[in-house]
Amino acid sequence: MRALSQFNKKINLVFTDIDDTLTSQGQLGTRAYSKLWELHEQGVQVVPVTGRPAGWCEMIARMWPVCAVIGENGAFYFQYQNKKMKRAFAIDEDQRLIHQKQLKNIETEVLQKVSGSALASDQFCRLFDLAIDFCEDVKPLSQKDVNEIVSIFKKHGATAKVSSIHVNGWFGDYDKKTMCEIFYRDQFGMELGDNLESCAFIGDSPNDEPLFEFFENSFAVANIKDFEKQLKFKPQFICPSQGGEGFAEFADHVVKASN
Repeated sequence: MRALSQFNKKINLVFTDIDDTLTSQGQLGTRAYSKLWELHEQGVQVVPVTGRPAGWCEMIARMWPVCAVIGENGAFYFQYQNKKMKRAFAIDEDQRLIHQKQLKNIETEVLQKVSGSALASDQFCRLFDLAIDFCEDVKPLSQKDVNEIVSIFKKHGATAKVSSIHVNGWFGDYDKKTMCEIFYRDQFGMELGDNLESCAFIGDSPNDEPLFEFFENSFAVANIKDFEKQLKFKPQFICPSQGGEGFAEFADHVVKASN
């Protein structure tokens, strides 16, 4: 991973994780939020790409200075323009309901077998995935326990990704990368893979790995070091600071390069 200071390309579109990338200690701070506005005002479009639920993404799409928001690890994107909300989903409603029944079985097994685990507090806002809390609102679990949660998801044939706070699991052939590609195709009528030079992604944890691999301009805030040994594909650049302060450093760099 190279230092942020070594990057000097002009960026027009930023995809960004939220938890522990935009936020610090669970809060979206003044500086990070103001940098979203600064990017917006400089003509740099921003798309949050998060494991957070549909209920949160509805609010983010409406109220933040963003082009769109991708949620539940790539299950959908929401875009609010001209007082209309566009919602694009990776899976149809009938299949979603089938998957929810399957996820309920996984939920029961995880909570029975992994002491101290809990449903994420935002689970009631979710449409497509199951989020198990291992350190957001519960006492932090051991890596062994986190691995056990992942193994239970996988035993049932589900995809499982570890964020900085949750293990998210779902059924379906999608992830953060695939929905970024769908959004870009819908928004610009082109393939994201053909236009990576002017785009960037910034994240912080293992569930961002498909995007670290995909984006030639991939960044992480400094807390990526907590997961460095777990990553097969690492970001190209790393910010000096953690969380929202790291994102602010990244945003300053992007704005400077765009002028």
